[in-house]
Amino acid sequence: MRVPIYIGILAAWGMASLCHASTMASTAGEMRMVRQWSAARFGDNPSADPPFSFSYNGKPSALLLKTWKAERKSRRLDGVKHERTVTYTDPATGLAVICRAVEYIDFPIVEWILHFKNTGSRETPVLENIQPLDIFLRRNKNDGEFILHHNRGSMTTPQDYEPLATVLSPGQETRIGSIGGRPLNTDMPYFNLEWGDQGMIVVLSWIGQWSSRFARDAANGLRIAGGQEKTHFRLFPGEEVRTPLIVLQFWEGGDVVRSQNIWRRWMIAHNLPRPGGKPFPPVLSASAPAELFPNLICNASAELSIIEGCAKRRLKFDYWWLDAGWYPCGDIWWNTGTWQPDPVRYPKGLREVADAAHANGMKFTVWFEPERAVPGSWLYQNHPEWLLGPDGQARLLDMGNPNAFKWLLNTIDKLITDNHIDMYRQDYNFDPIDHWRYKEPADRQGITEIRQVSGLLAYWDELKKRHPDMPFDNCAGGGRRNVLEMMRRGVPLSKSDLSGGTTSTQCQTYGIAPWLPYFGAGGGVAEDLYRLRSNIAPWIGYCYNTRRDNLRYDVIRRFFDEWREVIPFYWGDFYPLTSYSLEENVWMAWQFDMPEKGEGVVQAFRRDKNSEQARVFKLRGLDPRMTYSLKNFDTDKTEEIPGWKLMEQGLHVNITGQPGSALIVYRRE
Repeated sequence: MRVPIYIGILAAWGMASLCHASTMASTAGEMRMVRQWSAARFGDNPSADPPFSFSYNGKPSALLLKTWKAERKSRRLDGVKHERTVTYTDPATGLAVICRAVEYIDFPIVEWILHFKNTGSRETPVLENIQPLDIFLRRNKNDGEFILHHNRGSMTTPQDYEPLATVLSPGQETRIGSIGGRPLNTDMPYFNLEWGDQGMIVVLSWIGQWSSRFARDAANGLRIAGGQEKTHFRLFPGEEVRTPLIVLQFWEGGDVVRSQNIWRRWMIAHNLPRPGGKPFPPVLSASAPAELFPNLICNASAELSIIEGCAKRRLKFDYWWLDAGWYPCGDIWWNTGTWQPDPVRYPKGLREVADAAHANGMKFTVWFEPERAVPGSWLYQNHPEWLLGPDGQARLLDMGNPNAFKWLLNTIDKLITDNHIDMYRQDYNFDPIDHWRYKEPADRQGITEIRQVSGLLAYWDELKKRHPDMPFDNCAGGGRRNVLEMMRRGVPLSKSDLSGGTTSTQCQTYGIAPWLPYFGAGGGVAEDLYRLRSNIAPWIGYCYNTRRDNLRYDVIRRFFDEWREVIPFYWGDFYPLTSYSLEENVWMAWQFDMPEKGEGVVQAFRRDKNSEQARVFKLRGLDPRMTYSLKNFDTDKTEEIPGWKLMEQGLHVNITGQPGSALIVYRRE
């Protein structure tokens, strides 16, 4: 059963523990748990129980691996990572199973990935049902039931990133996975499992079709298994394939929110991209308004006029965002597959727009969707052998084809260089699974998908190598490919294609912030503070028609100043202060806190049908011994309140507007 989020989220997220200042340092117990668990599965013990499974030639790996040769290696990768590699080799066929695990010295986290390689001279027998995650947990009898905290995916609905809590009852099996081949089409592959006063974060990273299952036995045990949904193939001599990446975080203390904040800190320390070796900066971006470009069919002259208007209206943007439609595409933007600027609408290429953006203090972002080709496009006509799927409809560029890979890399690289593009944005607006499986041989099921995933990551890695200072954006009809390995390479500027709203975007932030510290929001053409504040994110994209004189430029400029002051706090710890709800008769609030600096921000929203003018919120992460200075952006009122009072008695927030918002910054005195 699922715990009702609307009434139970505070308890489920451990919000009762508010009495003392908290730190996000991992405990000795948490570090001991991960070390012991990792050593027992990847260490030198020959009877180690691997945390994965598969079938080979009809036999389970649990039996086979005990008879295969095992070679174990260990090395320190850098100051904070320790790698263990275990290689199992079948003496009969030469199949090698290489498991590479990485322990983090500064976090209670371990990750691993499997590679299967045919080192023999003949095709292997069938390898199938590969589960790179296959573990068994047993709780104490008095611990209370297993509760699985998880989230919906990016579905372009008001429920995007909705947090859920599912009770895993005895004898029941819960299956969660993706549909269509885009991994966040329905659910996020990020899980936080709680039992008693401890838990485990379980994350599966796969840029394709994944599945997971949580199977309870009749007593106190739970089996967790997951991986690529469909694997049934032989490997050719010398052929090697990979599996999804698996990450586990161990935690104790009964506070799920604290465990999520340790995860956020690990994401920032070890995963958030650092283009040019620098932290990914917060950004306000501008782009052309839809009212000027039906179906996103844009042109250089109109864009130049909007860029000039941004300067005239004193709207300080960091990036100019050129979205879809700049290539030859007829009368609709999704006619992709001809990757060159439209010679009629962009007679001087994209360089003209880039130069104008640069002259006005902005960098230049350009949208691409290189994996899709439609009939009539250059790719479709000239290289149909590079495309996957049936003819006569949109097809998928085969990233596993070396010639297609090389062409794409060099083509996009040249466009970036010639047009002075500062940021690469890649979208993915259709489901690929039928293309991967189209005419795939019965004994090669899953191989095309693996090659596509591996090719995409290799493409990004090589493009980043050629442009080391360039930031990358990962999009897929919103945030449908926001898996960990993509988050290590880029950030999601569009966390959802349902953007620019109020209630839905508030809920998106509430749901995604515990997992991803950097995400974007489409602010659209918002001109009122309630809507503007509802879309606060590390990256916000706006599309104002700066030709117009009747926009509320004073309000927009005020908000931009607010945003620049509060957005650094988004790299702090995240605390939900209310329940999750899409209802209009409630409040929603949260806190971003930076305990090391003693500062943070509280954001609160009184929705349209809420008659309650004031609320009290107990803050977290503060030092009860210190006094904090609080600044309310709406009243210009500053007051000093002891930390213990903010934590035990709470912060009183009054919002007269209906709907209305509050933005309050606090700093330790």
